[in-house]
Amino acid sequence: MYKRFSNPILTSVLLVLCVLTTHLGCLTAQSSPATRFEITVPSSIHAEPITGRVYIMIARSGEREPRLQIGRQGEPFFGRDIENLRPGSAAVIDQTDIGWPVEYLSELPAGDYYVQGFVNIYSEFRRADGHVLWMHDDQWEGQHFNRSPGNLYSDVQRFHLDPDEGFEISLVVDNEIPPIEIPENTEWVERFKIQSPMLTEFWGRPVYLGATVLLPRDYHSTRFEYPVLYRQGHFSLRNPLRFEVGGDLYDEWIKDDFPRMLVVTFQHPNPYFDDSYAVNSVNVGPYGDALLQELIPEIERRYRIIQQPWARLLDGGSTGGWEALALQIFHPDFFGGTWSYCPDPVTFTNVEGVNIYEDENAFYKDKEFFRVPTINSREVNGDVRVTSEQRNRFELVCGTKGRSGQQLDIWAAVHGPIGEDGYFEPLYDKRTGVLNREVAQYWRENFDLLYHLQTNWSWLGPKLIDKIHVYTGDMDNYYLNYPVEEMEAWMKTTRDPHYPGFFMYGRGRGHCYSGPVTTAQRLIEMAQHIMRQQPEVLDTPWWDY
Repeated sequence: MYKRFSNPILTSVLLVLCVLTTHLGCLTAQSSPATRFEITVPSSIHAEPITGRVYIMIARSGEREPRLQIGRQGEPFFGRDIENLRPGSAAVIDQTDIGWPVEYLSELPAGDYYVQGFVNIYSEFRRADGHVLWMHDDQWEGQHFNRSPGNLYSDVQRFHLDPDEGFEISLVVDNEIPPIEIPENTEWVERFKIQSPMLTEFWGRPVYLGATVLLPRDYHSTRFEYPVLYRQGHFSLRNPLRFEVGGDLYDEWIKDDFPRMLVVTFQHPNPYFDDSYAVNSVNVGPYGDALLQELIPEIERRYRIIQQPWARLLDGGSTGGWEALALQIFHPDFFGGTWSYCPDPVTFTNVEGVNIYEDENAFYKDKEFFRVPTINSREVNGDVRVTSEQRNRFELVCGTKGRSGQQLDIWAAVHGPIGEDGYFEPLYDKRTGVLNREVAQYWRENFDLLYHLQTNWSWLGPKLIDKIHVYTGDMDNYYLNYPVEEMEAWMKTTRDPHYPGFFMYGRGRGHCYSGPVTTAQRLIEMAQHIMRQQPEVLDTPWWDY
């Protein structure tokens, strides 16, 4: 038994010391030099009050604007939400605001920096479900707020910044990012954009879908129909397959014996991300329906495409790899085969290091006597890029309430339920990492592709035979190979029917491995697949093989 120590004189001395220590601490805090930026929007550049987010971007190099140097492994930046900021009024960023990769301004190493202020303007969305959200309205740039048309930025200035000495800097954001320039149509590539009735109704503002179409040789001088490859992936206005006149693919594309087909990419940015994941979601909207009932019918109305499942193929990498696989699995009678490269997690036992079904915290894993940080991404030699906590802080600096335009937030928006405030209900807290088990179950029941196969195999399996092709590196930088391996292991055990699918791994390869063949060779492989699937009575004028 321990004896309680009691000494009245000593107790009084200790109390006095505590009071003095607290008082001195307060004096120290009050006398700490200020580290503060003020960002002002003049009425000459934007006459209306602004709701959105302001940033300070800080860079060592002046070769590019600081706003173009931020990123997961980029230069420091800090952000704060603003609401109804009036023209001429100043928004403040100070030592209370978090940043990336430097967490607080007080931790910024002293030195000379190029500094730039920035404002990301939000729009009001009165959604069909009754929720009112303020989010960035994509301007066909693919949810990159730092280069989105209409957003505002200051001139770049150079300052000596030393948190120990303090600084108070005022910046005026009097430049506006101009509209995106859409590439012109050519002999080989055409583009179009339509307003989606479904998505416009859901979001309460005009929402658009687009397509970029690569045409086969002699398309304009023939009259027959062609197969189509619907290539999935992040928002881009570039030519499909990076097709360029004079390039390696072009040299094959124009040969007499090369299969003729159209290759189409989709553009479907939304208020959360540059891409919708091509499914219906309570947070993002009915993009699955919009793509299959609005965009694809419009593509197949404008272009001579064989409108049969066996003539519609899918492929894509990373985000596009998940979409290519999900579209085939969720719509097995509409598409005739998929080639999925390094797909995003096909089951959620490893979501960039986090097992959402077993982990209690997304930022660390508890061992018996210690805990280790969860690694979010790695180099192919195993070196750590960033931890889960770091990756989440980066996204939180980009935007609160899931408005970062980044990867983890779109997964939570697509896969998760709606929160009480109308934004998505987070899978975990972005500051503490604590997981929400109910949200994890929602993810499983709605968007875990492996779970969907396991629970629907009796009717779904027969529709997928010979249609699933998956490729990934076994050292994928985001650990995407592990969910793929889990799916492959289960498919090897399937019965009634038994169909193991096709899986290939690149030894020691990272993100995004797509197999040992060229693009042209893969297209020939796909054409052969179509030949095996089509009715034997049909001619194939699209391939003089």
